[in-house]
Amino acid sequence: GATSSTLTIAAVPATDNGDRYRAVCTIAGSSVTSNAATLTVLGRYWLVTGDAGVFTFGGARSYGPVSGSPVGSVVGMAATPDGAGYWMATADGGVFAYGDAHGYGSAAGIHLNQPVVGMAATPDGGGYWLVAADGGVFAFGDAAFHGSATRLHLDAPVVGMAATPDGGGYWLVAADGGVFAFGDAAFHGSAAGFHLNRPVVGMAATPGGGGYWLVAGDGGVFTFGDAPFYGSEGGTAPSRPVVGMAANP
Repeated sequence: GATSSTLTIAAVPATDNGDRYRAVCTIAGSSVTSNAATLTVLGRYWLVTGDAGVFTFGGARSYGPVSGSPVGSVVGMAATPDGAGYWMATADGGVFAYGDAHGYGSAAGIHLNQPVVGMAATPDGGGYWLVAADGGVFAFGDAAFHGSATRLHLDAPVVGMAATPDGGGYWLVAADGGVFAFGDAAFHGSAAGFHLNRPVVGMAATPGGGGYWLVAGDGGVFTFGDAPFYGSEGGTAPSRPVVGMAANP
């Protein structure tokens, strides 16, 4: 701002993270240029319940569904690049789009060895991945396949996933808080050694990919890497279990 070393602005897309700006001040025909300032985009997030209830944090907005809509058993969600919409995934592989999100297919007609438990979107919003409890990954639209956990020994079932900023990789998270990285995804830590009041049910990555959040069934949020903490439902005992989360760019 005018009297401090930082300036906070709203509604900045994640793609602007890391951009550098200079201020040019002109007075009476003379100009002075400031030193370069780096823009850091902080994330916001939603939490979603099994009956499609949405909780918003850090300034994120809700885009639906309307209360009572027949969505089904929601197991995860993912945000569009500008944060003006999101998808919800159901256990049978169904995908529902809200706000400015578009549908690119689903796994509803695919034979699944285990139910779908989470999803993640590509950076341009032109596709998404679904992940099943056995670590199987299904790609739609412009989403590329970077591997799966089906051949790994899992101490707990996979419950969610998140994609890297360039779409060149993703993380899978298990119910015990274990995190598995694929493609260009970097490992920033896990909750595998934590005492959890409720199992982990989902995750979301920060805009720059330098960290991620994990969320538990009671709405508790755990941060890793450069992920900031904006709040949780962990101390409020939500009437409906949380089943996933999504970061709002």
